[in-house]
Amino acid sequence: MSETTVYSFKVKTIDGEEKSLGDYRGKTLLIVNTASKCGFTPQYAGLETLYQKYKARGLEVLAFPANNFMWQEPGSNSEIKEFCSLKFRNTFPLFSKISVKGKDIDPLYAYLTRDTDFKGDIGWNFSKFLIDSQGRVVARFGSTTDPMSKDLILKLEAALPH
Repeated sequence: MSETTVYSFKVKTIDGEEKSLGDYRGKTLLIVNTASKCGFTPQYAGLETLYQKYKARGLEVLAFPANNFMWQEPGSNSEIKEFCSLKFRNTFPLFSKISVKGKDIDPLYAYLTRDTDFKGDIGWNFSKFLIDSQGRVVARFGSTTDPMSKDLILKLEAALPH
């Protein structure tokens, strides 16, 4: 039986298209649960800066909007897409709004928080999982870790394909 990795999951894009995370095989991923009305929402700008700086070296930032914390992501998928495009000019992939905890947790987030070395419920918006080019979770960062922080960048650079 093959080992479960993030590549095992199918998700929906912000436009409702099914997408296999296996399409990102060989890339380094930063998976982030996002929200438009959160104190950490300005991190969208840092995520875009990080993406622009490292995408040529194999980074993909994957944003999963979620409304699990104080109703800070009330918008529809189209409203979220418009917000990210207009306010932050985000070019990294956005996915359909999901649940990242609780009884209706998305299977990807159930895997990330229960079946990896980085177990534990998502505590708030803008939690980040760093996935190496083999599909393994190699680091987890909380909401307060800025995408451009030294610690995140050091771990990201170590995880990029060589």
